[in-house]
Amino acid sequence: MTNLFWLSDAQWAAIAPHLPMKHTGPRRVDDRRVLSGIVHVLRSGCRWRDCPAEYGPHTTVYNRFNRWSGRGVWARLLEALARVEGADALLADSSLVKAHRSAAGGKGGSRRRRSDARGVGARPKSMPLPTSKAGRASFS
Repeated sequence: MTNLFWLSDAQWAAIAPHLPMKHTGPRRVDDRRVLSGIVHVLRSGCRWRDCPAEYGPHTTVYNRFNRWSGRGVWARLLEALARVEGADALLADSSLVKAHRSAAGGKGGSRRRRSDARGVGARPKSMPLPTSKAGRASFS
């Protein structure tokens, strides 16, 4: 697959000292491969399950990202990567982020709501319209 992302030697040298050394459980697999997979998923916006097999099992890639996010490791790694020359290709902006198809509406749907600023001076909807002498509503 030609669209895979791999950390360069300079990028790896910058982030290697910031990797956590204390860990429980089995011995970690190739960190460079897994971290490259995490960056690939974040840049491409694909699901963790769709992570290419070249980066290792998708559960390993996701679990590493999830655990390290909670501990603040990613903040340190990204700061170190930002200092590397030519690392601007790593940085993602909002144009790369994909939203879920139901992200547009929150709880209660996507109906329009009046802002508080407009609603303060407005007449409540429950009040009847003023009527003229003929008994018809006047719209003035």
